[in-house]
Amino acid sequence: MSRTAIDGLHALLRAPAAEPLPASLRARLVQAWDAVDADHARRAPWPVIADTLQVLSRLDADASALLAALLFDLPGLRAAVAGELAASHPAVRGLLEGQDAADPVWALHAGREAGRNGEGLRRLLLAISQDLRVVPILLARQLAKMRVADRLPEAERRALAQLTRDLHAPLANRLGIWQLKWELEDLAFRHLEPDTWRRLARELDESRAARERYIEAVKKQLGRALAAQGIAAEISGRPKHIYSIWRKMQKKQLPLDRLYDLRAVRVMVADVAACYATLGVVHALWAPVPGEFDDYIARPKPNGYASLHTAVVGPEGRTLEVQVRTGEMHEQAELGVAAHWRYKETGGSAAGKGAGRAFERKIAWMRQLLEQAGDGRDEGLAGALDAELVEERVYALTPRGEVVDLPQGATPLDFAYHVHTMVGHRYKGAKVNGRIVPLGHHLRSGDRVEIMTGKEPDPKRDWLLPANGFLASGRSRDKVRAWFHKLDRSRNLQAGRELLERELKRLGLHQAELAPVARRFHAETVDDLYIQVALGDVGPNQVVRVLHELQHAAEPATPAVSRPSPRRAPRKDPAGFTVQGVGNLLVQLARCCQPVPGEPIAGYLTRSRGVTVHRAGCASFARLAAAQPQRVLPVEWGSSGGGYEVDVAITGVDRKWLLKDVTTLVAQEDAHLSDIRSEVGSNGRAQLQLKLRVSDYGQLSTLLGKLDALPGVEQARRLG
Repeated sequence: MSRTAIDGLHALLRAPAAEPLPASLRARLVQAWDAVDADHARRAPWPVIADTLQVLSRLDADASALLAALLFDLPGLRAAVAGELAASHPAVRGLLEGQDAADPVWALHAGREAGRNGEGLRRLLLAISQDLRVVPILLARQLAKMRVADRLPEAERRALAQLTRDLHAPLANRLGIWQLKWELEDLAFRHLEPDTWRRLARELDESRAARERYIEAVKKQLGRALAAQGIAAEISGRPKHIYSIWRKMQKKQLPLDRLYDLRAVRVMVADVAACYATLGVVHALWAPVPGEFDDYIARPKPNGYASLHTAVVGPEGRTLEVQVRTGEMHEQAELGVAAHWRYKETGGSAAGKGAGRAFERKIAWMRQLLEQAGDGRDEGLAGALDAELVEERVYALTPRGEVVDLPQGATPLDFAYHVHTMVGHRYKGAKVNGRIVPLGHHLRSGDRVEIMTGKEPDPKRDWLLPANGFLASGRSRDKVRAWFHKLDRSRNLQAGRELLERELKRLGLHQAELAPVARRFHAETVDDLYIQVALGDVGPNQVVRVLHELQHAAEPATPAVSRPSPRRAPRKDPAGFTVQGVGNLLVQLARCCQPVPGEPIAGYLTRSRGVTVHRAGCASFARLAAAQPQRVLPVEWGSSGGGYEVDVAITGVDRKWLLKDVTTLVAQEDAHLSDIRSEVGSNGRAQLQLKLRVSDYGQLSTLLGKLDALPGVEQARRLG
């Protein structure tokens, strides 16, 4: 190995920026580096590494962050020590993986027209970074690269500057790390607009002497006024950044000499009360410019920035900007999140756990800041800290690398509708990362999705059923509903009737009266209810649930059978329902109708088998009650449950793996299959009869819907 390489690492580890690393760890790194292939040393970007560590040190980074930044740029050293660092510095692994995950995002930016969908790429980066402390490391490395960008060929230099402007500078702004934000913006501007940058720099240099003399006079005058009021303050000139000057010139359409904030001072005071007192002194000393006052103390920026900004007509009639803040506000303004996020590795003590919870709280706050769509929302720092995490999002990619923002649980069909409405309407299938996936497949951040479409739009009404799980986005469901709204009334009426009758027949409720149900859904007629079902505004399962409620409410109270023994309190049967007015009688479900929880029920006292529980509409029960009404008992469902047996019939086309698909689906829905019988006719049609144990009606309804959707299945319905 060359001596230069060893000296490079030695110099890094002796620098003040590496002081947070324990001496023993630094010695171990040097030892491992000695055994690394010399080729790794020759390729090591020593200036970039040194600058990255220095920037992280300014951000008060901990040992894990510094170590992760160092190892990422030295892959040979990373491979040599990764295993032994897992115990001593467990956070390093996650930080390294986060940096690895960022590389595909940079590649996506380079692989398309620069500047397009920058917000989407920033969101994708955050979604795939499990530890958000990776973001300041990425910003520090990018700043180090930009500082030496003038050594690169022009094409590489411009690509690096474009990436900085589109991704890194906005992220630094979201985090409120102004130290990095301004320099990243200025350096990117310098390489993307070199002529404009040189012109502005030259004009600023020419007026610098006069501007500095003016600022010194302002500082003396303001210092005397504050001292007279007993306000201790530190006054300094505020540095100007070329990119921000250029932005204001573009926004306000003004030449350089017309910008008021070229002359600016910053006043540092002890507390918030002194801030407002200082503001009063400034406005008493010089006339304020109307409309140029901002109170970021009362209403901080979303990234936590707090300060008072005002513009006044200063000495010699020239406009002057004044900022007033406390020392804590200044630290927040300069370091942003880095002022809060310092990670303390603690043990298992109570204090350590408390510190860990505090750290997680800060990380949650970071994620909230970073996921905000823009900087215009006025949310205070305290509010952000106490707020719940925003909804998790999924950021999937088109084949061209564009980012599509989707809700958690989104499917390829959601993706298609977010790309374009007609893409969703013409959906025929999808490939995720090159593999064909089912309609209900859940996407993950970073998935590359290719939608396969047909020639004609052909949305399916089943897409709207929540039980199917085909659409997670309300926006997508609205587009499907809008399609069916365009169809004529007769087609919607027929489709809704078929959907609802299929569900009612499947559950043995096809003879039920629907007029009362229609009124519950604010439909004037049953036909209007059918149309609501067809358009997806009302689900068939909702109709059935209301139907059960109405039947139960309308069930007449039946007097309990007279017995010589005293009445007992209602008794909860182990099977899961309550029997009133009887002693310790055997209670069982009737085999003829097999009721399940949620349905109206009634009891019948048999001669030898105790009390049998029937569905209220059971034909067998009606005959028994008419013959011997004194044996009818009121019963109601209880809270205990071991499951209820129901018979289900499935008809369809005999195909390979049909039985396997049925049994797998039953297991996935957490239902118990106790018996199954199958029969295949000469015409190739299969008849399956299942004996299932389900927890309640809702589980049965969902299971029947999914069985009905299996390929080759024509009908799945409940028997009895």
